[in-house]
Amino acid sequence: MKIVQPSCLSCLTKALSFFSELDSFDLLNLSNNKICNFYKKGHIVFYEGKIPTGIYCLEQGKVKIYRVGIDGKEQIVRFSTPGSFLGIRSLLSEERYTASAATLEDSVICFINKSFFFHLINKYPKMNVEIVGYLCKMLKEAEDKIISIAQKPVRERLAESLLILNHVYKPNGKSVSEPKILLSREDLANILGTATETVSRLLHELKDENLISIEGRSITLTDVEGLKLTARIFE
Repeated sequence: MKIVQPSCLSCLTKALSFFSELDSFDLLNLSNNKICNFYKKGHIVFYEGKIPTGIYCLEQGKVKIYRVGIDGKEQIVRFSTPGSFLGIRSLLSEERYTASAATLEDSVICFINKSFFFHLINKYPKMNVEIVGYLCKMLKEAEDKIISIAQKPVRERLAESLLILNHVYKPNGKSVSEPKILLSREDLANILGTATETVSRLLHELKDENLISIEGRSITLTDVEGLKLTARIFE
């Protein structure tokens, strides 16, 4: 990926965040106070159990949020795309991180320390409304996932996960053609909470039904509407 030091004044993800409320002076102030780091694929951004000292804003790339069970296996909680904030719930609730974060590809992530973040919240009350909305959206996604795990068999959950990942891997969530989903079979299994062998078998079933195509470790959706039916998603 092309490495460019981002500025908050020209950040393309600004409109997706609650920092869109800031005026040009405070955007410049934010830009001067943040720390931007370039993470290679597979780098750990923060660990479960650590104390948050600020929030992370994903400017480029993709990140997985996951927990490690007592058996040492990962359980992927969700994915983050550009414009997403990492660690905000733990910071606001004054808790340790309840999950870890790792990059799925080369990424640019900005860090904003706790004191400066709270300074902005106090100065811009409307940010509080935006943050509450953001946290409510996260809660709804968590509730939907719990319901999906409880009520759907693995095959339906896999189809649903592929549809979600299809959106994650689209540039800015938009593209005419379907993107290649570059995720290991192990990561897919960790999303679903099942065995890697089960995922491999079900992927080949979906391929045989012409719902997806597989090339190496990459997956492309060839029949989105068919996958929605498989996932029992009715719009």
